[in-house]
Amino acid sequence: MIKWISLQGYKHRSYLFEKFFCRCMTQPNNNTGLWSLNETPSNLLQLCVKQTEWKQKSLKWWRESIKPMLIMLLVMFAFRSAVADWNDVPTGSMNPTIMEGDRVFVNKLAYDLKIPFTTRHVMQWSDPKRGDVVVFFSPADEKRLVKRVVGLPGDRIEMVSNELLVNGEPVKYEPLDPKIINEIAPEKQSQHHFATELLAEHPHPVMATPLRPSARSFGPITVPDGQFFMMGDNRDNSFDSRFYGSVERQRIVGRASAVVMSLDRDDYYLPRWHRFFTGLP
Repeated sequence: MIKWISLQGYKHRSYLFEKFFCRCMTQPNNNTGLWSLNETPSNLLQLCVKQTEWKQKSLKWWRESIKPMLIMLLVMFAFRSAVADWNDVPTGSMNPTIMEGDRVFVNKLAYDLKIPFTTRHVMQWSDPKRGDVVVFFSPADEKRLVKRVVGLPGDRIEMVSNELLVNGEPVKYEPLDPKIINEIAPEKQSQHHFATELLAEHPHPVMATPLRPSARSFGPITVPDGQFFMMGDNRDNSFDSRFYGSVERQRIVGRASAVVMSLDRDDYYLPRWHRFFTGLP
């Protein structure tokens, strides 16, 4: 006796009906030419119902959970790519302005609007100014670097014994605030010379290490059109335009304007609370 199972209450009944008979019936017997049942109809229909319910739950999970999360991630990454981001600073090339373990806020709308995930400009309303701290892709190895703009297109840049000259005019230097010097570990301070460099409208700290071999003198160099000359504030420990040349405008990602957070890598990554949310000179 065949036990009938009602399909009432199940969605996609025609789909269940089709699956039921496709799975239930085998090919006709070669001898008799008759179709035979492959499985018990009631058991097979229950299996079909379970499979369909699983697919319905999977689709619901996709629509209600996975799809919104993917859209949110896409929007977030597009925002970070084109509007604003932060950049981890792993080296000391910008000491004492930026310390190892700082995360700096990068305003990617400071100069232009880019297509997300590319360096192509849609609109441009400004160019980096002399003294700006910018993030850019290195011409040497395509790594993202944080440096200071010291030369604009057409500028003549020269350095003599770690003293900068722009268009033939020596940049002035003044003593540096001891609070900034104290960002460097006390046992290392004696190895360095510190000063405030009065570059354009951006007075900022610089640091030199006399005992370290470095390119302390060069030039004069004329910055090509559409390019910018970059240098680190840690003048004797910075891989910058002295080594890979001027940086094309399209390589500049945005302007670094503040330290968002800071972790001391020499002290178990403890937070440097006094550096959180501080502006960059």
